[in-house]
Amino acid sequence: MAAQPTSPSKRSEFYDGIKGELPILLGVAPFGMIYGVLARGAGMSAWDAQAMSSVVFAGSAQFMLVQLINLGTPALMMILTGLIINLRHALYSASISPYTKHLSPLWKAGLSYLLTDEAYAVVVMHYQKKTDIQNKHWFFLGAGLVLWSCWQLSTAAGIFLGAQVPASWGLDFTLALTFIALAVPSIDDCPSLLAALSAGTTALLARGLPYKLGLIAAAFVGIAVGLWSEKR
Repeated sequence: MAAQPTSPSKRSEFYDGIKGELPILLGVAPFGMIYGVLARGAGMSAWDAQAMSSVVFAGSAQFMLVQLINLGTPALMMILTGLIINLRHALYSASISPYTKHLSPLWKAGLSYLLTDEAYAVVVMHYQKKTDIQNKHWFFLGAGLVLWSCWQLSTAAGIFLGAQVPASWGLDFTLALTFIALAVPSIDDCPSLLAALSAGTTALLARGLPYKLGLIAAAFVGIAVGLWSEKR
């Protein structure tokens, strides 16, 4: 009788999560540096700029909040804007929740803090593999922690380097390239292709909407088209 395959250990899952996230850090690090530079340019202290990366830990929201701080926007408006920009995290959470329902509330709370765009892209593909999910949350933890560490360090580098980073480097484009590299391999059937095309088209058409609402609209359109095409 053939022996049953054993589940990967917690340690191996944790290190696999770190290794799976490492290539993405090439795009995340320059993005964090740019945030640090912009935060200091908006008049934020080094401590406040670093604290935002630790507490908020959401690149697109942080960039928008820095711009609003620079414009002297009221606090309530900044809070609402941050919530709108980060609504996509609720979609990520809904996608991940079937795989994490066996975890304790403490684990769920910790992983929810680490659930960002870049972590989700790696983690959800790992969860979708037809293997035992018993220890896969350790993969999630490894991917999330290495991403968090990179974001904190790159923010600090941007804060202390400041204007020494030339604008001509165009580092902000590296994150877009990273997301393209993440998205393309996951488009492996007709529903995912239609969802990607419809979401991308919506994002382009609605790019002029305030508070990044075009991105929210694109997300909902992509989900709706994907669900419709699966039923068809």
